[in-house]
Amino acid sequence: MAYEPKPNTGSLFSNKEKKSPQSPDYQGDILIDASKLEIVNGVAKIKIAGWKKTAASGLVYLSLSVDTFKPKDTPDPRRNSASITDLKDDIPF
Repeated sequence: MAYEPKPNTGSLFSNKEKKSPQSPDYQGDILIDASKLEIVNGVAKIKIAGWKKTAASGLVYLSLSVDTFKPKDTPDPRRNSASITDLKDDIPF
């Protein structure tokens, strides 16, 4: 059974077949749940974290996790900044 990454996770493995000094030292795949991305002007900011792990075969690799979740809705600033005196002005009696 092959390893199946979960959404927002991936792995980087040492690149043992570097063809030139510019070739990456590590390569792999990551699955990103695009429905959770916040895209502003065509750009998505993705936070990434990695953990050094050892596969059953003994191969050391980096396990990756990303945070792509949209921020919580921003509360209306008028609701948070109203003082008691501001509220009294809205009372009709």
